[in-house]
Amino acid sequence: MGRPRALLTGRNGFTGRYVARELEAAGYEVVGLSDRQDPADMGSITANLLDREAVHAAVAAVQPDVVLHLAAISFVAYGDVDEIYRVNVVGTRNLLDALASAPKSPQLVVLASSANVYGNTDVEPITEATPLTPENDYAVSKCAMEYMARLWIGKLPIVITRPFNYTGVGQSEQFLIPKIVAHFRRGERVIELGNTQVVRDFGDVRDVAAIYASLIRSRPVNKVFNICTGVGHSLGDVLDMMCEIAGYRMEVRVNPQFVRANEVARLVGSNAGIHGVLGMVTARSLRETLAWMYAGD
Repeated sequence: MGRPRALLTGRNGFTGRYVARELEAAGYEVVGLSDRQDPADMGSITANLLDREAVHAAVAAVQPDVVLHLAAISFVAYGDVDEIYRVNVVGTRNLLDALASAPKSPQLVVLASSANVYGNTDVEPITEATPLTPENDYAVSKCAMEYMARLWIGKLPIVITRPFNYTGVGQSEQFLIPKIVAHFRRGERVIELGNTQVVRDFGDVRDVAAIYASLIRSRPVNKVFNICTGVGHSLGDVLDMMCEIAGYRMEVRVNPQFVRANEVARLVGSNAGIHGVLGMVTARSLRETLAWMYAGD
């Protein structure tokens, strides 16, 4: 018998590259699903999630044993709101429809949602039972995706994850922590940011990828899990850590254009749920993650 096969949407994205390595190390043949053809990418099938027939054909060709659906528009300030909903909701629906009608049923389907679905809650730490109060279109799209996915419970073995903020080498500089690290790596003396008092639960992409691989191994069907560290840090904390790592302090200027009216002030999660299923999981400190990103290896 050959190796079990994992279908990984978003394989070539920031998170997908790390998850692919974890799954390959666990013995899986990893097949990606990409919306554009890349001659250098021999590990992916080309199919746009919004092309229902192409998605059905891709699933039939791969016949995956497990599925991890990471592909999404994940930038909160993404300019095309219609596209956010199309990709994150309709695209996911096309994938679930294809999996449910495939001759071979997968053993697990992991859907990546987001901690943004919790919105501006006064609960801390946030558990999976905290009410969903999304505050922006990205969060609403993920919330809608979760509700839509419930239509397939009973037809597919689904697990939904709600990752809190995480970062690492390879993340786009349109996200705040890579932007900050890049400024220090270039030796710049001034940086423009929005509200530096916002508090987030910042994880390490390597830990997140390991959790996804562990979920595939343990297969806790029909569950929802936060993926988080349980520790909150402000952007001011991040700047202080980077000052120590880089050896100098940078001037911070607040740009009103970067301050969102509906900014979520605090987002700190409880990881008790996932620990209850997987046991204690690795959680690198934020300083360790920042030092890794600053070194760039």
